[in-house]
Amino acid sequence: MTIKTVLSAAALVVAPALAMACPAHDQAKMSCADGMVYDSASHSCKVISG
Repeated sequence: MTIKTVLSAAALVVAPALAMACPAHDQAKMSCADGMVYDSASHSCKVISG
């Protein structure tokens, strides 16, 4: 095999593993306006009562 073939194969094997290892894809951040809080059950912002 040529060196280009070996390097290409290595890149194709390593790239998906690196993509799965990225912690940023696990958590999404939701920000709500002042006076509101995020409700994970309805996946929306709710007005704080009280």
